[in-house]
Amino acid sequence: MSLDQGITYPEIAATLIRMQNNDLAMREQLIAKKALNTGYHSDMEALHIKHANALSLIIEQIGYPSISLVGTQGANAAWIIIQHAISLPQFMKDCFTLLKLAVSKKDANPLHLAYLEDRIATFEGRPQSYGTAFDWDEEGILSPLPYDSIDKLNERRKALGLNSLQEQTQIMREQAKLEQASPPENYKQNRSDFDQWREKVGWLNAVNN
Repeated sequence: MSLDQGITYPEIAATLIRMQNNDLAMREQLIAKKALNTGYHSDMEALHIKHANALSLIIEQIGYPSISLVGTQGANAAWIIIQHAISLPQFMKDCFTLLKLAVSKKDANPLHLAYLEDRIATFEGRPQSYGTAFDWDEEGILSPLPYDSIDKLNERRKALGLNSLQEQTQIMREQAKLEQASPPENYKQNRSDFDQWREKVGWLNAVNN
């Protein structure tokens, strides 16, 4: 594994990248078993929580793992761990605040902030700003989750160097085909289960925090 040169915490960077690779490896295994079509897999959730707890300790030690501290690869790995910590709403929101500060200091990727902002918004049931979050709709079609204005959204995407939402939607649908992903058999039951899970882990309560 080749790390960025001149970073402050190379060992922590290597740890973050290792966690990211373990996460992605488990995802590939579950895709191969077609085990991601039935909701949030318990093994995946357990790994995500484990990694989030480890990252929380790292943040206590060095602060937010920004590019200057852990390099581009380490910072990207940290962001993936945060994005996947969906069972820990307050952790994700706290990290968003820290990431926003790092971006303002040009020490983090603004794309990471956009993706995290959208993820938090959609789990709280608010419109997303950048169109980065997708899910199966009632017709069984993979589509962007609710957003405000398509024109404003595409302007925001363009400012970050992203393609249009229309183009990204086609890419996401092609990727789903490659991964042999399929919509839930019962859309209404799936939504009900999702809302119950959101309430259990605190997303619905987090809206007012």
